[in-house]
Amino acid sequence: MSIKRLILFFVLTPIAAFLAASSLFGSLQEPQFQSRLELYQTNISLLAQAWQPEDSDDNSPKLIQEAVLGENPLENATKQYEKTRQSVQTNLTKIQNQLAQLHSPSQNATPPKPLPDTSPSTTISRNDKEKQLQQSQEQLQKFLAELDLRLGILQAKQGQTQTDINAWSDLQQRLDNSKSSTEVEQTAAVLSGLWSDPPRLFPNAQQLIQNNLEGWFRSTALIQLYQLQQRQDALREIQSAQQQAATQAVFKLAIIATVPSLAALAGLILLIFLIAQYLLKGKESLLGQNADLAWTTPWDGETILAVFVVGFFFMGQIFVPSLLILLPIPRPIVDVRLQAVSVLISYILVAAGALSVLYISIKRFFPLPQNWFRFRFQDNWFLWGLGGYCAALPIVVIVSLINQQLWQGQGGSNPLLQLALESRNFTALGIFYVTAAIAAPLFEEVLFRGFLLPSLTRYVPVWGAILASATLFAAAHLSLSEILPLTALGIVLGVVYTRSRNLLAPILLHSLWNSGTLLSLFILGSN
Repeated sequence: MSIKRLILFFVLTPIAAFLAASSLFGSLQEPQFQSRLELYQTNISLLAQAWQPEDSDDNSPKLIQEAVLGENPLENATKQYEKTRQSVQTNLTKIQNQLAQLHSPSQNATPPKPLPDTSPSTTISRNDKEKQLQQSQEQLQKFLAELDLRLGILQAKQGQTQTDINAWSDLQQRLDNSKSSTEVEQTAAVLSGLWSDPPRLFPNAQQLIQNNLEGWFRSTALIQLYQLQQRQDALREIQSAQQQAATQAVFKLAIIATVPSLAALAGLILLIFLIAQYLLKGKESLLGQNADLAWTTPWDGETILAVFVVGFFFMGQIFVPSLLILLPIPRPIVDVRLQAVSVLISYILVAAGALSVLYISIKRFFPLPQNWFRFRFQDNWFLWGLGGYCAALPIVVIVSLINQQLWQGQGGSNPLLQLALESRNFTALGIFYVTAAIAAPLFEEVLFRGFLLPSLTRYVPVWGAILASATLFAAAHLSLSEILPLTALGIVLGVVYTRSRNLLAPILLHSLWNSGTLLSLFILGSN
């Protein structure tokens, strides 16, 4: 065996596998983005339920509101917040137990016999782990306190006055026991006073409410405060502002709910048609088209491994991050536009490096056999891409619902999603869109569908290559909670490519998927 093969198989591949596994299991302690996304949508629903259109002689506005929000929006919001709170409490308990184990005597006991001191690397690793756990604990405790504030207001609006007062009292006691008197604790006291009988008013109530609450929760608390203070001008102003926000919220929810729902319905009908056609016509059906036709692959598994280990992993996880550290950029990057530019540059560098390694690895096999890396514009690729997007929606939604039950709000997520959600800058959002909806589909489809999937057909059937490439595609995102949904998406992408034999089809599907996600995040984050 040559030195090149020895290095690839016994040095680079084990390192890549170990680091990838470490990143995946490291994401287990990170919060899942979907939980926060659901709360954003719940908050907009709460705003929308306060909508009271003027000058309406029929029931059409009410019907629109019920269609968008469903029945009992306050109860639904309360259930969502209670579900999130339970998940946060469970994860907080896990982290507290891990910290207790680090501080337990068994972890720090002196060995009975003289042994060498613990190595610095072990000490640093333990200290870093403790700091990471403490940081996660602080974040979860803060989040839990915010949830308790909001849950109390939801319960108060449903007439559960004693329940919300008890919740705020428990929150005050919990924060007081932690010896960290915060504005959240003072806000809990203010809210408890507003809904007590008789009410108690604090001199700094308005400022605390404005600082520690937002959206529907802020306006609801301020309305209660102004009513008790009998400040009619302030009350009319906040009620007018609430109606404006409610009107916008109804419009946003209509877009978020209607467009994906119609696409998912179309996708469900399409799936039923395709499955029925396949059962009736077999290989003559659309799903049977090219189903068993493998590619002629001139290279072996060593080339596949080299492209992904050297080109994809080392470029993306080691070389490019190390290169960016050398750039004279102040860190941490606070400006969201600079963050967006940094993400785009990083992605372009990773894509350029990986595609360069791919080109060098297969160059000696040129000219390639038929059907490799086909970009054919005069074809039905658009229908395959659009149909694949619609068909993927119901499949991934069902898998995501199952996935949520498995991970209970943990497992990490793509950090780009959080940046896109909380960005208020149109320039940054435009850059994020270029990264997610243009650069990512082009690069990832060329690599995973254009190269990996056909290459694997040398060793496994086409369906096996679709499944394997989809699994690696999901794992490459390095978030445990995203593996199942992304695997489902990857399978649809693989089916679309193998049937159409045109890379433009999965690229369009991938771009539509990421575009839909970014549009939803922009609408939710703009609240």
